[in-house]
Amino acid sequence: MTDLVKLYHRLCMSGVFLKVLEAPLFKCFEEYCKAERGSDGQIKAYAAFVSEIYKSAGTLAELVERIVFEDENVYVRAVAHKTEPRREVRNAAKAELLVFEEFSSLTTADFAADMGVDYATPFVSGKTSLLKKYMTRMQGIERFGYGIFSSSPMFRLSDECIIEPIVSADKTTLDKFIGYAEERQKIIHNTVNFLDGKPAANALLYGDAGTGKSSTVKAVVNAFFDRGLRLIELRKDQLHYLPYVMGKVSENPLKFIIFIDDLSFNQNDDNFSMLKAALEGSASAKANNAIIYATSNRRHIVKELFSDREGGDVHRNDTMQENLSLSERFGLTVLFAKPDKKLYIEIVYELADRNKINIEREELATRAEAFAIRKGNRSARCAEQFIDSLL
Repeated sequence: MTDLVKLYHRLCMSGVFLKVLEAPLFKCFEEYCKAERGSDGQIKAYAAFVSEIYKSAGTLAELVERIVFEDENVYVRAVAHKTEPRREVRNAAKAELLVFEEFSSLTTADFAADMGVDYATPFVSGKTSLLKKYMTRMQGIERFGYGIFSSSPMFRLSDECIIEPIVSADKTTLDKFIGYAEERQKIIHNTVNFLDGKPAANALLYGDAGTGKSSTVKAVVNAFFDRGLRLIELRKDQLHYLPYVMGKVSENPLKFIIFIDDLSFNQNDDNFSMLKAALEGSASAKANNAIIYATSNRRHIVKELFSDREGGDVHRNDTMQENLSLSERFGLTVLFAKPDKKLYIEIVYELADRNKINIEREELATRAEAFAIRKGNRSARCAEQFIDSLL
């Protein structure tokens, strides 16, 4: 039987992975070890400990791995910046990882014996070679990343200006799409160039609503997550934080897509100049490991009124050209046009097959077209909504 209190004291000696002990799982373990043996406080602390494992929907070993891998510490930062960690730091990191490895192998029986009870709420334990896995990740840090970017593919900027994981991130994969293969391949090719360190362009995906522009970007990120690609989504009203976000990721070994969905500007929009600076390569708004992907329903992102052509601006032609040329500053523009009837019906047929809908093709096409007429347009999204209505 493992002496849990002694194990706790060894954990408390962590210097490199000190922040790991602030995770709820380890706080529960701390309360457990500090409580009187067999007391209500100890039993409640154990229940809270098990609850944290249940929340993770995995084993104790898997949860410990995730917490340790997400820790941003002096050792991993040195590796990420390609500097050799000091010998004492390197040795301490290895010793501490072995302690966490021992902790991750604790079992329900260990706790039951320690509390002096016959039954304890069960959890799944498991074995892990934590030290070996961690060192493997350090060797491939350009693919695995570290800190919050190690486990999630997609992030957003909160209203408190904190980059945080998107909990229910879109899990769309490239094989789920129907049609638009040529358009999608342009984005894939550009992204592969970016990951390979070759010249890659900021990209604008524009065209009709429901054609899969946003889903394409997210599917590409999911496809290349294992190659070190991450996405950070900014709302249009957050574009003035673009230099801040670029600065945050500029020294990270991963590659980032800064994603702006449904982009459009009104006249005199302050965010216009910030995006323009980033697209033109301003040092304050650019990072070598980040590119911008944006989607829009219109090619000319700045909304232009007829009055703009008649206004009092002496150099109104220059002003008009400035407004209309923002999209030209994207190195890659890809049109996702509204599908014609043939493509729309092909999408419907494929979705019907995937969902095992048994309706004659002719009837299915007739009903799908009627559905599109009621919706006011054909699109891939309309086809999905039609299939959903049948389901």
